[in-house]
Amino acid sequence: MRHWVIGALVLASIVACGTPQGRFSGKRALAHVEAQCDFGPRPVGSEANRKTSDYIGRVLEREGWEVAYQEFAYRGLKGRNVIGKKGQGPIIILGTHFDTRPIADRDPSDRSVAVMGANDGGSGTGVLLELARVLGSSATDQAEIWLAFFDAEDRGDLNAWSWSVGARHMANSLTVRPEYVLVIDMVGDSDQDIYYEWTSSLWLLEKLWHIAADLGYEQYFVPKHRHTILDDHTPFLDRGMAAALVIDFDYKYWHTKHDTLDKISAGSLQRVGHVLKTMLEGDPFSPSRAEGPAS
Repeated sequence: MRHWVIGALVLASIVACGTPQGRFSGKRALAHVEAQCDFGPRPVGSEANRKTSDYIGRVLEREGWEVAYQEFAYRGLKGRNVIGKKGQGPIIILGTHFDTRPIADRDPSDRSVAVMGANDGGSGTGVLLELARVLGSSATDQAEIWLAFFDAEDRGDLNAWSWSVGARHMANSLTVRPEYVLVIDMVGDSDQDIYYEWTSSLWLLEKLWHIAADLGYEQYFVPKHRHTILDDHTPFLDRGMAAALVIDFDYKYWHTKHDTLDKISAGSLQRVGHVLKTMLEGDPFSPSRAEGPAS
């Protein structure tokens, strides 16, 4: 298909530049964002949405992840989560959504068009797909990592839709309890400032922000609370699980027609991916599992 070929060619050109196998590449993550945008807006139930979930599955399989699809229906539309699994040990879920808003209801001039979602939908997906390439055995030997790509997050408050429909379907379907769930959303803004989110498990935010500071990213990961956000971490919190959201919510193009690829920075994607990789390949459990994390 045309869009898959374009995405593959972009990734191939980056490989030719010699990206080290184990190093997280913001440029490669950005190529995944571009591949998604090549499909156009990707609201739940659309052909572009299904092509995107197919693309996600192909990338995960290529990188050696066991892939499962979670089909569901809500208010007359079909959705599909994609889950990649690798490793052994206690379960850690890293999640993001790949669907986009069907209308730009916050756009100051034209609310009739669909949102491209380069940042809101595309950026978190790009980070997790690149993480699928580089995450090493030092992570998967101590935890079973799930990379969860949620559908139907971004139709909330339109035509009586709820938010985070795909994530809630997964949370309600779990037969095992993860150590924690970490959701990545809207992290690609070139003007990056990521604050603590109020509802998130504080111990998990503190752990990530300490790693970010150690890596020299304290300018971008600000250890102060700012927003309270209903997102894909919420259904897991509702079920009593430790969960946190990493998001740059001070993004002026949110839910507008201007959420496009030119607003996304490879450097922003690289910082978030580097922090996640460092956490998972170091000590991903804090406080100790014997004490049990506080939610």
